[in-house]
Amino acid sequence: MSEILVVKLGGTTISDQAEVLGEVAAVARMRPVVLVHGGGKRITEWLERMGVPSKFENGLRVTDQAALEVAAAVLRGVVNSELVAGLRDLGVDAVGLSGVDGGLLVSERVPGMGLVAHVVGLRRDLLDAVLVGGQVPVVAPLARDEDGIVCNVNADDAAAGIAAGLGARQLVLMTDVDGVRDRDGRRLDTLTSGEAEDLIASGVIAGGMVPKIRAALTALGWEGSEAIIADASAKGALERALTDPTFGTRIASSRSAVGAA
Repeated sequence: MSEILVVKLGGTTISDQAEVLGEVAAVARMRPVVLVHGGGKRITEWLERMGVPSKFENGLRVTDQAALEVAAAVLRGVVNSELVAGLRDLGVDAVGLSGVDGGLLVSERVPGMGLVAHVVGLRRDLLDAVLVGGQVPVVAPLARDEDGIVCNVNADDAAAGIAAGLGARQLVLMTDVDGVRDRDGRRLDTLTSGEAEDLIASGVIAGGMVPKIRAALTALGWEGSEAIIADASAKGALERALTDPTFGTRIASSRSAVGAA
């Protein structure tokens, strides 16, 4: 298991994420960091301008060709460029990538969701080369499926696939809620895979939180690894996610190491 940290940010405006981006920059000066980003809200805004409705199933965006073109433009062209520029302004040598570049993310199509794919592997030598050079990869969640077709990928899924493939010690999923809650509405400091499955089956965990939990569980391929779901808007969010066991929800692994994808 490596000391690599994988951080997933949402795709809101750069001004909204200025503080947490500063924290990413600070951590990147001490340990290797891979930054993965989403862009769901901004994709929806662009689709609305074009009169294209957004449809979601189990927290995932159903993506047709029109939606994919907008998603690719927003994710790779707008959000990725903003985050790379923001990190470089902070003195971090960031490099923008998508899962399509160099075949970085290996994926398979998700049935019934249109042009949506699920990460099943990683070309880790590409990220290793960037990290060894002291740079921070900033990854947009797009990938080619088994037929070579470019698809939209849930950003949590992309981050988890990268974390598992690199054997990262920690995956932090920054979101707009303060963690996972139980049946009584209480935030859970920790969550096991069994507890997570029970909460999903009972409908307590629903909507967009389902892919986050699935992603967290995917990332836990190494003994001692952990995934953390935390509120990006909180003061000192990333530092607290990494150091404060009462901040967010931690999902930890007790399994033996498995081979990287």
